[in-house]
Amino acid sequence: MGMNNLSHLEQQVLQEYHTLLQNLNDLARTIGTMADQPTSQTIDSLRLLERKTGLVSTLMKASVYSIVLQQELHNDNYRTEGE
Repeated sequence: MGMNNLSHLEQQVLQEYHTLLQNLNDLARTIGTMADQPTSQTIDSLRLLERKTGLVSTLMKASVYSIVLQQELHNDNYRTEGE
């Protein structure tokens, strides 16, 4: 059965499986590399990643809070002008 005999949806599903396979192969290589490193180096790398992730999370929360606050101020101004 050739690729031409497949529906568009079937081709998309196969492409997603191909992408998943590539990602799993990349993950396996990364895990293999990590297994070859000393444990302390891996732990230090994970701590750095944790700090960076925490910083991104904090920045995202602050951004969302800012957007919500601006929207509330905008809504309050709109209600005040309507009265």
